Amino acid sequence: MWIFVRRALFPAVVVGGFLAFIGGFQSSGMPLLLRLPFMAGISFVATSLGMLVFRAVLQIPWAKDVYWRAGLVSAVLMFLPMGLFVWTVVRLVTPPMHKPAVADIPQFMVISLATSLFFCLLVAWMRRNVTHPETHALPTPPKFLDRLPLKLRGAEVWAVEAEDHYLRLHTSKGQDLILLRLADAIAELEGIEGAQVHRSWWVARDAITDAKRGDGRAVLTLKDGAEVPVSRTYAGELRAKGWI
Repeated sequence: MWIFVRRALFPAVVVGGFLAFIGGFQSSGMPLLLRLPFMAGISFVATSLGMLVFRAVLQIPWAKDVYWRAGLVSAVLMFLPMGLFVWTVVRLVTPPMHKPAVADIPQFMVISLATSLFFCLLVAWMRRNVTHPETHALPTPPKFLDRLPLKLRGAEVWAVEAEDHYLRLHTSKGQDLILLRLADAIAELEGIEGAQVHRSWWVARDAITDAKRGDGRAVLTLKDGAEVPVSRTYAGELRAKGWI
């Protein structure tokens, strides 16, 4: 809450001081020492409302990715309530001879629209290169995870081993068999850092606890204790990756 107030306070003081100096919104009948805090308060309300409206507009897909659209929509949404608010407050606090009449409301609306457009477009332009991570789509989980048997759902896939027409799944929740070709499994495992290390094995990088080389061949040890042979066909690629 304090951060919100602090961000709104500085522009409120600057804009309020300017409006007080020029006697904006028919406030010239008020003493200058009274106009300064009065206009600062008005500007604080406007700045706070603008920040809230701007945040809401950033949730609109059509507006959030184009800065001038975000500024334009924000200004259109806030100028009407802000104009009525200022007219009401000015009418309440100014002397009778300087009170704005109902006929003055359009003038207040024009001033409110102009200031709202200027500041909303300015803020939108200043934030044009700001990314909004909360709006980015989350990465799609690997399709292969949908094939896990019920008892293995939510487990980490450590390795996939071909056994005839079946695949043996090595996971953090144990092992099981599914009917699928290894080539199809590897295609669906995209998104998990891993590699085929043998014509019968695909292994996840995080599942490897040890790698040994001897007699011209390498063997990987997985978290479940399984030892996976690395064939010469894939050894060069794994060495380049630093796996062995």
